[in-house]
Amino acid sequence: MLEVNDLNAFYGKSHILQGVSFNVQEGEIVSLLGRNGVGRSTTIKSIMGEVPPHGSIKFRGKEIAGLKEHQIAHLGLGYVPENRDVFSGLTVRQNLLLGIKDMKKQGRWQMEDMFDMFPNLRNRADVDAGVLSGGEQQMLTMCRTLMGDPDLVMIDEPTEGLAPKIVEQVGELLSEIANRGVSILLVEQKLAIALKISHRLYVMGHGHMVYEGTPDELKANEQIRKEWLEV
Repeated sequence: MLEVNDLNAFYGKSHILQGVSFNVQEGEIVSLLGRNGVGRSTTIKSIMGEVPPHGSIKFRGKEIAGLKEHQIAHLGLGYVPENRDVFSGLTVRQNLLLGIKDMKKQGRWQMEDMFDMFPNLRNRADVDAGVLSGGEQQMLTMCRTLMGDPDLVMIDEPTEGLAPKIVEQVGELLSEIANRGVSILLVEQKLAIALKISHRLYVMGHGHMVYEGTPDELKANEQIRKEWLEV
């Protein structure tokens, strides 16, 4: 579904991504692991067009490197940024409605689905998003992206700074997303969650991939964990 080959990206003269290659198949949850600053978020931003990509990025066989962000989104790629980018002056309900790309099309996700999975959002449906807690804003950002009915959703650090109970809910939502046939590319700092829900994992170090494997293979590879993941 998503094929990235020899992807390079720069911030000014800094060469951040250095020949990154990986893929995500239909219905897969694939996690990008690694310490802060190795290029995981830049990888997602390059795929989405926020950072100019150099290399090949194919989505469903179509080359998307160089397309505008809105063009990429309308092809079926969803993006949940790390900064919980809600419209603070709009209500929860209005934020969710803004996520819909085609009002004439019945997507996989309806507003009631969001409220069923996250009752907090139902209770605060008519409250301005700006007064929600950090965890609630993270829920809202993920749900708004799903309302656009993406075929693949890229999620950057969804559990960062959240309470354990909310982390558990986010993990359940990610599994439910995959169950509905949506592929996931997940950037996650918490190894336990990535190992629990992922089909495959990639480990990044210094701007390139240093490891690919299944959760069980990574659990068994103490050397990779110590060198590239553990603090």
